[in-house]
Amino acid sequence: MRIEHVAMYVNDLEGTKRFFETYLGAVSNEMYHNRENGFRSYFLSFDDGARLEIMNRPFMDDGEKTPQRTGYIHIAFQVESRERVDALTARLERDGYSVVSGPRTTGDGYYESCVVTVEGNLIEITV
Repeated sequence: MRIEHVAMYVNDLEGTKRFFETYLGAVSNEMYHNRENGFRSYFLSFDDGARLEIMNRPFMDDGEKTPQRTGYIHIAFQVESRERVDALTARLERDGYSVVSGPRTTGDGYYESCVVTVEGNLIEITV
């Protein structure tokens, strides 16, 4: 068994799509739009076949995203090397995203950083 895709609601569908395309190499399909209820979505595909569905609809609840909340907390993207973790983390920081940890080696042996990205969602960059 494998996870087919992960989905997340966002306020800025186009801006979120651009983020994943620009920084993480996502390739998007054409937008799906249900005209009856206003639902819109893109499927973003990554090199290894993983997919992320980003979705939007009118009148969504947008509660505060605290780091210690229950539920899904981050999406981890694996890159080729420690140098790539460092470079991508630095690029995101230069572009105004907040680095909350790393790059560092964690207690469980990962070399990673964690960055607050689109709409307060956390992205982990790891080897």
